[in-house]
Amino acid sequence: MTEVVYSPKIKPEHLARKAIVYLRQSSDKQVRQNKESQLLQYAVAERVRALGWAQVEVINSDLGSSAGIAAAQREGFERVLSLVALGEVGIVGSREVSRLSRTDKDWCRLLEVCQIFGTLIADDQQVYDLNFLDDQLVLGIKGTLSVVELKVIRQRLLAGQESKARRGELFKRLPVGYARDAVGKVVFHPDRRVSEAIQLVFTKFRELWSVRQTFQWFRDHDVELPANPIQGTGLIWKIPSQSLVRDILSNPFYAGAYVWARRPVKTLLVDGRLEKRQGAMRPAEECRVFIRDHHVGYIDWATYEENRRMVRRNSVSREGDESMAAIRAGQGLLVGLLRCGHCGRKLHVRYWGGRGTNARYLCKGDFDDGGQYCIGFGGSSVDHRVGQEVLNVIAPLGVEASLRALEELSADGAAQRAALSRKLEQLAYEAKKAFEQYDAVDARNRLAASELERRWNEKLEEIEVVKQRLSSLDAQRYSVSNEEEIRIRSMGDRFAEVWQSNHCPPTFKKMIFRTAIEEIIVHTDLDRKSLELIIHWKGGVHTQLAMERPRSATETATPVEALDIIRSMAVRHGDDQIASVLNRRGYSTGKGKRWNQVRVATARRNHSIVGQKRALPDPERVSLSQAARICGVSHRTIERLVEAGLLKREQVTPRAPWEIRRSDLDAEPIRRIIDCLHRTGKLILLGGRTEDQLALFTENAGNDNAGYHV
Repeated sequence: MTEVVYSPKIKPEHLARKAIVYLRQSSDKQVRQNKESQLLQYAVAERVRALGWAQVEVINSDLGSSAGIAAAQREGFERVLSLVALGEVGIVGSREVSRLSRTDKDWCRLLEVCQIFGTLIADDQQVYDLNFLDDQLVLGIKGTLSVVELKVIRQRLLAGQESKARRGELFKRLPVGYARDAVGKVVFHPDRRVSEAIQLVFTKFRELWSVRQTFQWFRDHDVELPANPIQGTGLIWKIPSQSLVRDILSNPFYAGAYVWARRPVKTLLVDGRLEKRQGAMRPAEECRVFIRDHHVGYIDWATYEENRRMVRRNSVSREGDESMAAIRAGQGLLVGLLRCGHCGRKLHVRYWGGRGTNARYLCKGDFDDGGQYCIGFGGSSVDHRVGQEVLNVIAPLGVEASLRALEELSADGAAQRAALSRKLEQLAYEAKKAFEQYDAVDARNRLAASELERRWNEKLEEIEVVKQRLSSLDAQRYSVSNEEEIRIRSMGDRFAEVWQSNHCPPTFKKMIFRTAIEEIIVHTDLDRKSLELIIHWKGGVHTQLAMERPRSATETATPVEALDIIRSMAVRHGDDQIASVLNRRGYSTGKGKRWNQVRVATARRNHSIVGQKRALPDPERVSLSQAARICGVSHRTIERLVEAGLLKREQVTPRAPWEIRRSDLDAEPIRRIIDCLHRTGKLILLGGRTEDQLALFTENAGNDNAGYHV
């Protein structure tokens, strides 16, 4: 039976309204573990009933919600304020003031609303009426003490936390691959499968040079990685996500460094509300606590920094380098290595040409601000020139590369087989343990025996699947024959031939460039006719090269006059005739070569000019040779008829073939002159024969010994 408690501050108008009991705990962990605090808060409802209220509403929707600064909005507290503002609440009860509020703002809002609408406030000791000055003073002091208490406790906890972190002893959860021994020292995980899987991530990244490619290798080969579960302490094995691989590669803990406060929390004002936001990941050296060589690492610190630079170069975000240096399949071999010697910017690559595979390196200069590009040149000859220097450096290492290639071929799939072998060992242990549990249970207890038998069978099936995968890998294993071994060793002696072979992929060449070269500084002279390259090798050695600057497409373009001739003649004439005219008129190609039929056809194709290899027959027009053959006369006779103005001819351009209409050959006086020439052997261009008229056909000239043979 509830004991009745009397308070002179409680009036009938208060009892006519309902009572509210508000509950709150700061975190989910407190809700799960601090059960006694919950029971004490729920007990406030009995105290309110003892004060005389029959209708009591318990609001517990804010269990697990913090009331500190910039905390999330509390729905339960907002409901309390709204019910009080509607005049429906006679008293608000809570275990203590800190449950209602942890900030002055929320506390003052509650006191103000309760005073306006005559609502009482009760805790486990007193009932407060805000119309009394003493009660206002006491509640104000309690609210201030609650805020001070929160800050003092927080400062103590943070100071102790940072002190422990500065000693390198604060661990919320160790990264995957680490454990603590009996004396608390951080060591590699005792499970060899776990430690070897983590080491495999770093090994594959050094081979593939990309987070994405490393992740893709694990996905393609179905190799699992260990991960910490969201809840619980045991590791789980799964096919990794790209974020998991990136987190492992970017975590300085794997390089033996202890880091604390790497992602600081900031309080921001967003849309009129304070919100806590986690800041960007800081570099390890800029964190509040950074201890190198704190524990044993999977990689050393120098390797970690090199991996970090590689990931940053590969990034396509704006925060990365100016030039994207991830190794891709493009033909530009020096992408990410070239830097302008005039403005200091990285050079970008653009691809052009019919297939879009011709690389061209550009420095944008002040182009974005309305200016011009700083440097631009074709990439093929520059790649070849720098490649020759690289060959001079690494050619002596060809034999060593051959031996390394033999090792990789012999150990093909070794990483995948090792991961599967470790998995098979673990499954065998789990299957044995499942059998022992099944064997120990009473066979008559079928409910337990059937479940344990199912678990045992699952492990046996998983073992069989792994064994089949190992067998398939062994079947696919490639063994190098003696002839192939000799051939591979000979490649080391002829490394230059291997480099220049079409079978050598660009990605392989790029990896060699980036391994040997730190950066290449490019200068050009005032006339932009030559390039000066300064190669900065890894290790601090420099090499200076000078070469002719590759001409751009505009500089090697076909002359406009030659294109006009091609365009006008291509309507009827063939490519061979066009080439002859261009050569006679002194034109050459954009690269300074003589014209031929193939080059004319290429120029037409590049500029979309319709034409043909051979001239098209035209029944209405004939050439000079055809006109002479039709009339049965020499070329000179036709030329004299044209010179005399008796016969018209057409010519597309100077030195182009003549075009004579057939109708003009059959017209008068051309037919009469030709007939007379055939009869007399003399060409009479005017009305009669002149004394100096030459005989063209001696057989028709009679006794005229002054005629000339045709």
